[in-house]
Amino acid sequence: MTWTNLQSTLGGQGYIASDDLSVALHLALALGRPLLLEGAAGVGKTEIARTLSAARGTKLIRLQCYEGLDASQAIYEWNYQRQLLTIRAAAEDGETGKTVEDRIFSRDFLLERPLLAAITQSTPPVLLIDEIDRADEEFEAYLLEVLSDYQVSVPELGTITATSKPIVILTSNGTRDLSDALRRRCLYSYVGYPDIQTELAILRARCPQIEARLGEQVVGFVQKLRGEELEKTPGIAEMLDFAAALMGLGIADLTADPAVLHATLTTLLKTQSDRAQVSPEVAARIAGKAA
Repeated sequence: MTWTNLQSTLGGQGYIASDDLSVALHLALALGRPLLLEGAAGVGKTEIARTLSAARGTKLIRLQCYEGLDASQAIYEWNYQRQLLTIRAAAEDGETGKTVEDRIFSRDFLLERPLLAAITQSTPPVLLIDEIDRADEEFEAYLLEVLSDYQVSVPELGTITATSKPIVILTSNGTRDLSDALRRRCLYSYVGYPDIQTELAILRARCPQIEARLGEQVVGFVQKLRGEELEKTPGIAEMLDFAAALMGLGIADLTADPAVLHATLTTLLKTQSDRAQVSPEVAARIAGKAA
C-alpha cells in the first residue's frame, strides 16, 4: 500500500490526514517503527489510532498515561486475590511448598495490562500510548524495553516475547520534554490545527448532511476563534460539536441570531475566562467575518 492509498483509506473512515502525516504513518507501518505524534490537544492525534484500527479491522489497545503511572498499571500485575484464595484452598488440602508457588505464579494468575496485552495478541493490534508526556521518565524506561525488543520481563516467569508486533502510536501534547532515547526509537510527525480547506473536508466527511453555506461559516468561525487569546483553543472535536449543535437548533446562518450563537459557544469554549472573553458582541463580530 502506498501512502496515498493509506490516505484514501483513512479518508474513507472519515479521517482527513495531511500528506506529511500520511507519509509518516505509511513509513511507520512499512518499517515497523513506533510513530510519535506531537501537537496541541484536540488536533486529532488520538483519533488517528482509532481510525487506523478500524481501517485495518484490528483491535485497539489504549494506554492512557498520567503522572505516577508504573509497570503494574501499564505492563502487568499479579491477581493477588486469586493467589490468596488458591493458597488457602491448597493449605486446606494439605498442599504446600513449590507446587503451590509454581501454580500461583503461572500465566493463569497474570493480569495483562495494555503493554503486555498488546504483544500477546494473535493479530497485531494498534497500541495507542496516549499523552506519554504526562508520564514520568522512569516510566519511559519501562516503555523502552517493550518498544526495543517487544518483550516483557516478568521475574517469576522470565521473558515474555511478542506473539505479534503491535502498531504503536504515541501521542504527546508537549507538556514536558520527552527523553532522547524515546525520540530516537520513534518516527515523528507534528500534527497542527488543520487549514480551512482541510477542516472543511473533515466537517463534510463527519457531517455530510450539513448545508454548504453553514459548513463554511462554522469552519471560518472556528478558525478565526482560534486566533483569539484563549485559555483552551477549540479543537476538531469541538468544531464538530458546534456544527451538530447549530444543526440541531435548526440554525442555517451564524449571523441570524447573536444570542443563540453565543449560547452554542458552550460547545467550543471550555473555561469561564474564555466564555467571558468571547462576549455576544465578539462572537457576532467573528461570525460576521466568517460569513
